Amino acid sequence: MDTGIYIHVPFCARKCGYCDFYSGKFTKELSEGFTDAVIRNLRAFSGEHYTAKTVYFGGGTPSLLSTEQLRRIMDEVRRSFCLVPDAEVTLEANPSTLTAEKLSGTLSTGINRLSIGVQSMSAEELRFLGRNHSPERAAKAVADAAAAGFRNISCDLMLALPDQSADTLMNSIHRLAELPVQHISAYILKVEEGTPFCQQGIAELLPDEDRSAELYLTMVKELEALGFMQYEISNFSIPGFESRHNCRYWQCRDYIGIGPSAHSCHNGVRYAVPPDIQSFISSPVQQTEVTDPSPCGPEEYSMLRLRLKEGLMLSRVPELRTDIEKKLPLLLREGYVNYDGNILSLTPKGFLVSNQIIGHLVF
Repeated sequence: MDTGIYIHVPFCARKCGYCDFYSGKFTKELSEGFTDAVIRNLRAFSGEHYTAKTVYFGGGTPSLLSTEQLRRIMDEVRRSFCLVPDAEVTLEANPSTLTAEKLSGTLSTGINRLSIGVQSMSAEELRFLGRNHSPERAAKAVADAAAAGFRNISCDLMLALPDQSADTLMNSIHRLAELPVQHISAYILKVEEGTPFCQQGIAELLPDEDRSAELYLTMVKELEALGFMQYEISNFSIPGFESRHNCRYWQCRDYIGIGPSAHSCHNGVRYAVPPDIQSFISSPVQQTEVTDPSPCGPEEYSMLRLRLKEGLMLSRVPELRTDIEKKLPLLLREGYVNYDGNILSLTPKGFLVSNQIIGHLVF
């Protein structure tokens, strides 16, 4: 069986006000205990003879781990799994953690793709988001990564920020496109419950739906004009540089999650690790809770495939086809979907309201 490996690194130097992912303060002691626990959990799969095609270090801020810690984890991946020679191995990184020495060491571990949390190339927007880097530091991190030998670099971008104009968004897009970047993940800012932004009432400052839609559609058009083709609601790449790991999620393929709050869809079961770093470190093998005993049924498969620009082949879900086709005429007339008699896909306009459209079509 082939699989992907997701490793959740739950450490941050400073928590961003909008983030609702599980993470806590980085300490050397905790990071050592975490690394040992990751290695134990990787080793627990060593007798299963799985082939790993992708590895993804997410967080948190995985680039806070030392080169030696990353090397130890990657060495265990190779011992416990058959890691294919052209595996995509991604590390999420904060620009402020990327020195030339760190980049060279990271590449030497076998990590070959970076996902850099740039978020904006506007100093004012970065201050609002609570990021600890400047536009210049972000640009240097990308340039240094390319100089170190990375040939697959992704940058995050946030849009629909308070008072964000099309001009400031276009400036961020163009400054990123001038860098040696092959992939851009672009997210509309959402204020999640329990985050500092929620407690500060930031939601009231965000642009309304019409303005957010205008910014999103402008961004899609501009990125594609610059060669970054949309392949998923929030993801754009130069052809051939789509995130192979994230595509596993949207294609309902197998992946194993390791680390506190990590999720898995493995051996026909979906399960999650509790968001507790101390429990993860102290347990011989991570504790898990089944979240879905029979995932990737026709409804979930359809929902995930419709996130992708390539869309859903209705011939793959014959039990849903008649009901879906009955609901298409209005969506086609309004420009929310494309349909050629078998493949159904959302347009950029449809991606903006994807939750409502997918819910209407599938559930």
